[in-house]
Amino acid sequence: MFTYGFISLMKLKKVSKNDLVDDASKDIIRKDYMSLFIKGFLLNFINIGVLGFWLAIIITWGPKLDMDPTRILVFFISVICAYFAVDLCKIGLAKQLRSKLTTRNIMKIKQGISVILMVFGLALLVQGWFPERFKKAINEVEHQEQH
Repeated sequence: MFTYGFISLMKLKKVSKNDLVDDASKDIIRKDYMSLFIKGFLLNFINIGVLGFWLAIIITWGPKLDMDPTRILVFFISVICAYFAVDLCKIGLAKQLRSKLTTRNIMKIKQGISVILMVFGLALLVQGWFPERFKKAINEVEHQEQH
């Protein structure tokens, strides 16, 4: 994590502001919404995490709905409609945010993310190198919270 953050930060210093808009961003700007929808759908279709999510939903909610196909269908339609509504809200918010995402702001955000990755990576490294010291510190904090 630290290394990735460090490399990202160094690459940002070498990149000119014109090169900041990468090929993926240019693709999104050029393409129509239908092709973006199809790409997103196919990426989610092959994503094992999405399959796991829906299997978990079926396993946890199926018995609560008495495994009645009509009730399960209504439940799934409700979940999909809720996802669709949330995605429409995200699209609206993204369009409002687009005017604020200048090249300078994007550079600042990427630098901030790189620094955050470096900090968390360093914290994980230190915690891995000195595990006993962290256990002792955590125990002291828990002890103080109890009093």
